[in-house]
Amino acid sequence: MQTKFTDQQLSVPAIANSDVELRACLQCDYCTPNCPTFKLLGDEYDSSRGRVYLIKGLLENEDKPDQKTVDYIDRCLSCLACMSTCPSSVHYQHLMDHAREVIERKHHRKPVDRLSRWLLAKILPYPQRFRLAMRAARTIKPVASVLPGPIRGMVDYTPDRLPPPSPNDLPQVFPAHGQRNSRVALLTGCAQQALNTDINEATIRILRRHGCEVVIPHGSGCCGALTHHMGKTNESLAAAAKNIQAWMKELEGDGLDAIVINTSGCGTVIKDYGFMFRNDSLGQQAATIAGLAKDVTEVLSGMKLNYLIKPGLRISYHATCSLQFGQRIRFTPRKLLKSAGFTVLEPRDSHTCCGAAGTYNLLQPEISRQLKESKLKELEAGSPAAIAAGNIGCMMHLASSTETPVVHTVELLDWVTGGPMPRSLSEVCSKAG
Repeated sequence: MQTKFTDQQLSVPAIANSDVELRACLQCDYCTPNCPTFKLLGDEYDSSRGRVYLIKGLLENEDKPDQKTVDYIDRCLSCLACMSTCPSSVHYQHLMDHAREVIERKHHRKPVDRLSRWLLAKILPYPQRFRLAMRAARTIKPVASVLPGPIRGMVDYTPDRLPPPSPNDLPQVFPAHGQRNSRVALLTGCAQQALNTDINEATIRILRRHGCEVVIPHGSGCCGALTHHMGKTNESLAAAAKNIQAWMKELEGDGLDAIVINTSGCGTVIKDYGFMFRNDSLGQQAATIAGLAKDVTEVLSGMKLNYLIKPGLRISYHATCSLQFGQRIRFTPRKLLKSAGFTVLEPRDSHTCCGAAGTYNLLQPEISRQLKESKLKELEAGSPAAIAAGNIGCMMHLASSTETPVVHTVELLDWVTGGPMPRSLSEVCSKAG
């Protein structure tokens, strides 16, 4: 693709990087069949190829973005399926992040849209605020129908039950059981601390049983993904910088063999810290941290797991976009589940997004709903005992519309290696029994 940036524009590092990506794009259409919004809406501009063309115009033109461009960019899921088939290896994620940053700076959104995005940025990354907000939302659910669209969606999405805060999410060190083989830091996340405390607890248990000392460092918190994908770059970088500094302190102190992440959306962003801070004084440290970041299934695949029971259950595996495309981890979770004795069902079109996509299900509820319904139809086709996934956003999104238990992969692996049966699975088994 030809670009027409001026020398002055190319002196800006972000523009120079996007220029390289844009010029690499062949506009060949290999990405289009994989784009969920194109398949759903049928508009060329709602495809990854169409959005690349719009991003080119957005970045070349220094005026305020037009509403049409903003709408098409907003409808992108950032599922990154397009990157899996691109013959030129265009880094679509970086182009989209740059476009959203420009829109955030230059475009004046409608008041309700601005309020919705502000609330999401100020609440979701902070577990205590998130808990308080969800309690408040539950009280106004009966009158949610009179609220503005995006805010009504946030209230409707509030779960009926919240787990109590887990003391295991606080900064501390969990010693390994028996001989210590490695020392790892665990990202406890933000929304996950409020929505599902079982995931971190299962992660800590299985790692400790297999020789890991697990540390929750002081100062670590939200990875910055939620604000990063809304174009709020300053907020996302501030959150990321706190993590980098907290983890570097541990690395330079008692050492770290890995930074374990059990929320794949967070993992994709943390593994990109080196790029995000490439022009910053934290650049080298950010790259070091990015190199240490590993999804929990990557860590477990390098261990000899001690299976104590053979579950013999049929599990439908949902491959989250951030794991299979963002981190290129496709087969590892499936292999772990099969090795543990589960029968793993492969849904048709496993590459298609479920529609959660961070805050997408709140900001684009109708498209998100259609994608979720289609995904659940495939996941439930084999009548599985449970649906397994590796990202809290996808789990909550799917669980809101199905009676089938939705559990984290690490909860299942913890169970068969000596931990408790996952709570949602045990509740269904109790009713059945």
